[in-house]
This record gives sequence, C-alpha cells and structure tokens, in this order.
Amino acid sequence: MERVVLRFLLASAVILTAATVISGERVNETSATAELVWSKGKLESDLLSKPEPGNSDYLSAGADVDDHDDLDGGFSSLDGVLRWAIGHSDPAKLKESAEDVHRLSASELQKRQLEIKELIEKMNMPSDAQLMQIAIDDLNNSSSSLEDRQRALQELLILVEPLDNANDLNKLGGLAIVIQELNHPDPDIRRLSAWVLGKACQNNPVVQKQILELGALTKLIKMVKSTSIEEAIKALYAVSVLIRNNLSSQELFYAEAGDTMLQEILSNSSSDIRLHRKAVFLVADLVECQLENLARAESPFFRNRFFLKSVVDLTASTDLDLQEKALVAIKNLLQLKTTEALIFKDFCDLNGSLVRMRQQLLDLMASEDHRDYAVDLENLRREVELIFHEKLGKVMKVPTRRDISAPMQFL
Repeated sequence: MERVVLRFLLASAVILTAATVISGERVNETSATAELVWSKGKLESDLLSKPEPGNSDYLSAGADVDDHDDLDGGFSSLDGVLRWAIGHSDPAKLKESAEDVHRLSASELQKRQLEIKELIEKMNMPSDAQLMQIAIDDLNNSSSSLEDRQRALQELLILVEPLDNANDLNKLGGLAIVIQELNHPDPDIRRLSAWVLGKACQNNPVVQKQILELGALTKLIKMVKSTSIEEAIKALYAVSVLIRNNLSSQELFYAEAGDTMLQEILSNSSSDIRLHRKAVFLVADLVECQLENLARAESPFFRNRFFLKSVVDLTASTDLDLQEKALVAIKNLLQLKTTEALIFKDFCDLNGSLVRMRQQLLDLMASEDHRDYAVDLENLRREVELIFHEKLGKVMKVPTRRDISAPMQFL
C-alpha cells in the first residue's frame, strides 16, 4: 500500500511541478534531501516509521539512483519530491502531462499541491540532520564496507550544501570523521572526503575555521600531489575554498609550502588541464585578496620570476577557459606593488604573449561559434595590455621638464 502511495505522489508531483513551471511559478529549494533516496535493503514498514535521535536503526540514504528501481522514500519535504520527480522523468511525457494539468484553474492546482504535501507530512520523513547522522555513523563504523563508506560520503556531499547543514556537520561530529577519511587507502574515498570538506566550507567562514583547527589543510595540500588525478583535483578544490578570503588560512597555506605546490602544477606542461585551471584561478584569488588588504605584506611568491613566467605561459594554451583565468591572474599580479614590470617584459615576454593571443582571438572571431566569447576575451586581453604598459611606462620613462606637462607615452 505504501509503495502505491509513493508512486501516486511522485507521478502527481511530476505533473504538478511541470504545470507550475509552465505557469511561471518557482519551487523554493530549502532542503538538501531532495536528491536522496532510501537504501534498497530496508523493510517497507521501516520506511514509514519515525526515526528517533540516537537510534542505530536509522535508515541509510543513497545518492545514486537507479531509474529502474522502485523509489523507497527519503524526502523530508514536498520540495524534495518535486525536485526528484522533475529530474527523473521523461521530458516528452512530462510536457504532455503538464499541458493537461495546466488546464486546471489556479485554485484546483493549489488544492492538488496541498493534498500531496499533507500526504508527505503524514509519512514522517526524517530531517536532513538525521540523514547526516546516519551517514556519519556509517563512516564511524569500522565494519562498514567500502561501498557503504562511499555511499555515506556521497550523501554528505549533497546534504552539506545548505549553509545550516554545513554548520551542523561539526556539531554532529562529522567534520573530524570526514577528515579522518582523507587517510583512507582507497583513492576514491579520499577524493570524496576532500570534496565533502570543500562543499561544506565554501563561502562559510565558520566551517573554514573548524576545518583549519582540525588540521586538514596540510593533508589536503599533500593530496594535490597524488598520482590519482581525480583525487588531486578535488583536493585542490578543497584547498581553494578553504583559504578563500581567509587571511589566517592563507598564512598557513604559505607556511605549508602551498605556493610551491602551485608553482609545480603551473610549470608542469603535462599537468591535467583541470589542475591548471584550478591552480591559476587560485592564484588570481590569492592576489585579489592581497589587493583588498593593502596593509598586509605581499608574499615573495608573487614576485618570483619563474612563477610569473609559468602564469604568462598559460596564455599560449588553446583552451579559452584557461586563457581567461590566466589573464585574470596576470591582471591582478600587475597591480601589485612588488611585481616588476621589467620581469614581465624581459623574462616572461608578456608583450609577445599578448600579441600572439590577439591574433588567435581575431581568428576565432571569424567563427560564429566562438565569436562572442572571443570578443569578451579580447576585451580582457586589451585591459591587461593597458595595465602592463602603464606599469612598464612608469619604470622605463625618464622624466624631463617637457614630460611634466605632456601626456605619458607608453613604451
């Protein structure tokens, strides 16, 4: 009987959601549980029982859904049902059903939505905090299988996205346990653990501080050098969001030779292009933070000529996204007081790189597929060129009496 009710709810949710979209209404996303479903190994009677805090019989949720399996529940709100249903439906059938429902009046549509909401509330679905506790317990259980640990981390990856849930992770003891998983022998477990930490602390100073106090930054920096590319990418992502706009974490980053780690990635032409993108994006972010805190001493790393050349050399890439990120980093670096214009000119050959890039972008503008992006990138390139010439002009030009009243000329 319960399965019949759930099927009815999901079918109705799909149709009503589509009708809502067509009507121009918007579903408010308030819960991370929308993408979670119950594990398949539980009894149907368990699915409808209300979980009690501290109960070891909590149900485990899985982040991966097999479209051919029956849905066993796992939504804590009507929004969760709507979001899951709309994402797991045939677009053609959804459109056809939605057009039928769209003929309902606004009051009839609202009535149907309320009916579904009341049915879901009667089923007493667990909260996000309870689902987080289930995943944490699985990770803390030494007898959990590798598959169970992976599933638990995948669940947390979704659950920690909302700010309130991320803040609850440490209260539930989850942060320390996830950080402990960074030492797991399986690279996929380490990758998922780094990803969870990054998601939890993104734009969240509270969780950033908690992770730093638990000593995870040192381990994450070492993981960036992993032979597993996917692990390295997620570790660098976690490092980036952990130190973003956080001066104390940036100091620790430099103390742990994070700048050397970036230098190795940027100067290695064989590095995965995704690592190049994330590394140069982090450089731009670190320099921007420095520009916003002028009273803070500038890191010697920013004026290292080998580092500067490795950033400039990225403009020769055929990847437009990487070129754009490199230009933003160069633009920020040129605005620092301690970077030397002549290093950019003579050692890095920035002028030659900008000229070659201009020709490449002109060629791309002839292609309709790349024209708009190439135009935007050319505008950024010209901005960098202007800043470079201004910085260079201040160094190379020898002032004369005539120069006092005459406009400055770029050399």
